[in-house]
Amino acid sequence: MTQHLAAPSTGTSGAAPAHQTGWWRDAVIYQVYPRSFADGNGDGMGDIAGVRDRLPYLRSLGVDAVWLSPFYASPQADAGYDVADYRAIDPMFGTLLDADGLIRDAHDLGLRIIVDLVPNHSSDRHEWFKRALAEGPGSALRERYHFRPGKGTDGELPPNDWESVFGGPAWTRTTDPDGTPGDWYLHLFAPEQPDFNWEHPAVADEFRSILRYWLDMGVDGFRVDVAHGLVKAAGLPDLGSHDQLKLLGNDVMPFFDQDGVHEIYRSWRTILDEYPGDRIAVAEAWTPTVERTANYVRPDEMHQAFNFQYLSTSWDAAELRKVIDTSLDAMRPVGAPTTWVLSNHDVTRHTTRFANPPGLGTQIRTAGDRELGLRRGRAATLLMLALPGSAYVYQGEELGLPDVTDLPDEVRQDPSFFRAEGQDGFRDGCRVPIPWTRDGSSYGFGDGGSWLPQPTGWGELSVEAQTGVAGSTLELYRAAIAARRAHPGLGAGSSVEWLQAPEGLLIFARPGFVCTVNTTGRPVRIPVRGTVLLSSSPVVTDGAEIELPADTTVWWTV
Repeated sequence: MTQHLAAPSTGTSGAAPAHQTGWWRDAVIYQVYPRSFADGNGDGMGDIAGVRDRLPYLRSLGVDAVWLSPFYASPQADAGYDVADYRAIDPMFGTLLDADGLIRDAHDLGLRIIVDLVPNHSSDRHEWFKRALAEGPGSALRERYHFRPGKGTDGELPPNDWESVFGGPAWTRTTDPDGTPGDWYLHLFAPEQPDFNWEHPAVADEFRSILRYWLDMGVDGFRVDVAHGLVKAAGLPDLGSHDQLKLLGNDVMPFFDQDGVHEIYRSWRTILDEYPGDRIAVAEAWTPTVERTANYVRPDEMHQAFNFQYLSTSWDAAELRKVIDTSLDAMRPVGAPTTWVLSNHDVTRHTTRFANPPGLGTQIRTAGDRELGLRRGRAATLLMLALPGSAYVYQGEELGLPDVTDLPDEVRQDPSFFRAEGQDGFRDGCRVPIPWTRDGSSYGFGDGGSWLPQPTGWGELSVEAQTGVAGSTLELYRAAIAARRAHPGLGAGSSVEWLQAPEGLLIFARPGFVCTVNTTGRPVRIPVRGTVLLSSSPVVTDGAEIELPADTTVWWTV
């Protein structure tokens, strides 16, 4: 296939250093979870053809780029995050020709394409791993993973005390070709996802080749899955603690956020910089602090990193201001844009998180007060889009979709749901296929039903039901993204000016712009700040004052 380049950069020109320019600095990036976006062939599973058909919708929404969760050849033990072949499309999603057409169509519409890259682990069906098992102890391919002898008299105990993020030990014992128990291999996630050994040069060489393969196909960047996990501490030392999941994100672990990962990303940056069109890398890096996240986006490493601290912040003015300040302060020294995100494919949708009491985490089992959650979710969206930097939108959040919290156990497919003492395992609730039409077997998702059941009444939240309807959540997103693009004070930047505000409110200024946010459950009267540009709930000015409704954000132009 021939190379086709991305659309020209919309970044500013001038004397700024190279890392201070680029389209990604103020981009709104839309995450597509291919299984659940649109089904083009009627088999009940979303696919590339479905995404391709819906690209005009994404263009009308006003986003700058589309990030696609994995579509590679995979046994689907973890919804495609167990990759068997990094250069092939899984037949359930289509073909390489489909992917090529998608990239071309997106570029014709002025949209950029970012694809998921999964470098921490492969599938256990990857050719390297299959051969490593078949060839037995001494196979050179075993050095590309973490194979170790077990502890105990007969090697019956795992090599160390590390625990899988999905629950249970992070080690699985193999059976040698002669049928006897053999070595153990490391998997920080499911047993079907063995971790690569990034100390082996063949692994680094392979992923540099994979990067070039997709860059030559024309992709505009990569979202790097588990970017913090590639390098493990020398000797794979015991952690000395159980219930390790509670430590994730709070401490530097011997298997996460090791300093050696940064050499890998510096080598990748040199490849990205060889290609025209401002190709980028985005880190999914769970770290103890925003400051450590900033290490991944130094000028010679990646371009963006997800701001998980912001995603997990409660709907509280003081907490939000603190995380906004901390995030901006951390990114400013390295010259990277701050990113903002409210939902993704791994966490409960923010309309449902905000519908429940704070402190329940990012995977919640109860629906809560849906009216309250939607009102807060809309306000949170305007706050996010008013902040300087780049914003991520997860498919369906522009429809105000709640999490589906009442899925029967028998239909769930999240692998961590089936493992004791792992993550809560309720990610399926945010992965239910989105509704496009009011009616139909799957509300327009496809002609053959949907791989996860959709709730009754899903059609009333559909694209069809909300398009052109004043005050709908879809039209709010469209208006906000358009205003963000048009207003010279919005988009890229590295700071906000906080203004005096009553308790429970946030008020900040950017050039020619003011944002007022009421996180309380009651209306609050404040001075008029200019001309209302947009509001998440209806507002009425009264002379020199306005009554800001509960859980409402207002944009002002001044």
